[in-house]
Amino acid sequence: MGKQSGIASNPGPAADRASDIAAGAQKAGLRGPAPVHLWNPPYCGEMDMEIRADGTWFHEGSPIGRPGMVRMFSNILKFEDGRHYLVTPVEKIGIKVEDSPFIAVDVEIGDDLVTFQTNVGDSVVLDADHPLVIEGSPDEPRPYVMVRGGLRARIDRKSFYRLAECASPGPDGRLGLRSSGLFHELESPWQGSPQT
Repeated sequence: MGKQSGIASNPGPAADRASDIAAGAQKAGLRGPAPVHLWNPPYCGEMDMEIRADGTWFHEGSPIGRPGMVRMFSNILKFEDGRHYLVTPVEKIGIKVEDSPFIAVDVEIGDDLVTFQTNVGDSVVLDADHPLVIEGSPDEPRPYVMVRGGLRARIDRKSFYRLAECASPGPDGRLGLRSSGLFHELESPWQGSPQT
């Protein structure tokens, strides 16, 4: 069984950079997502950090065991030019993301409001700026909700099943739900097309 990374416990340049980024986020007093869209620091290389498809964050091959540290890193995550970076006002470091950086682990469905909760504490209302995205194939669809700045959360199976249970046909016959005054389709164009 691998040990859990506390970041600072692993000495060396990569650990120092992770610790520096964590310290920078703490110093800024971040309790939620940072304004990373306003920050354009120089690229400072890559870090041995990866977000796996199940939402687990790894540093130098070990899972990061402190939820507060994961939340802090998630608050300074930026998606830019098809890549994910940890960003502070003074540096930008590339990391690997296997699928999506976040997982939507719960959903609350109201009459005209669908709200997701992510594994890192974000609350996301399904609306024009935070749409559903269905990728994959007809046999293995992969549903996501856009969270912020190009960052998205893969919707976990139980939450997607709950959405499907509450879905109804839309104007074109595809299933979906209403939220924030809009109809959000649960089916991609290759699924559920009405028969002509």
